[in-house]
Amino acid sequence: MLATKSDGAIVRDLSDKSTKFISSRLHSVTPLESIEVYTIGDNVRLQHVFLAMQEKESTVQILDPKKADNNAIKTYFGSVFPDFDQDRVYVSDMKKMLKWYEVLKLNDLLKFETQQESTITAEPAIVAATEEATDAEAKPAKKPRKKKTEEKTEE
Repeated sequence: MLATKSDGAIVRDLSDKSTKFISSRLHSVTPLESIEVYTIGDNVRLQHVFLAMQEKESTVQILDPKKADNNAIKTYFGSVFPDFDQDRVYVSDMKKMLKWYEVLKLNDLLKFETQQESTITAEPAIVAATEEATDAEAKPAKKPRKKKTEEKTEE
C-alpha cells in the first residue's frame, strides 16, 4: 500500500510493479501487520508466524499450497508453529499464509524489524494530526440559530 485515501487506497502489485487505485466500496484492504493468528494462548501477529516459518525453513520444507493436501498443510503448520488453534485456524487460512510467505520471500520483504523502524519515523506526523484534532475539539461549539419562522411566532 503506497497511500490511503478516504475512498480507498493506492497500491503497487508486487509481481509486475504496477500501481493502481482500489476503491474501499469494492475491496477490503487489511495491512499484514494488523493480522493476528489464533493460538492456544494469546493471539500472535502474522509476522511472528512468518519468522517461525523462516527459522524452520532449513529443516522443514515449505509446501506448495496448490499441490499439498489439507493434512500435509496441517502437519506443516503443526511442526512450524505448534501453538496454532486447530479449531479456529482453517486450512484455507494456512494456504493464504503460505502464499503470502512466498510472495514476501520473493520480494525480499521478510525483514520485519526494518519495516517497524520505518513506521516509527511516521509516528510524529500521526501525533501532530491528533493534536490538531484535539485543538479543534476543545473549541466551544456554536449555538444553533433559531429559524426565522420560530422567531416570528414567538413575537
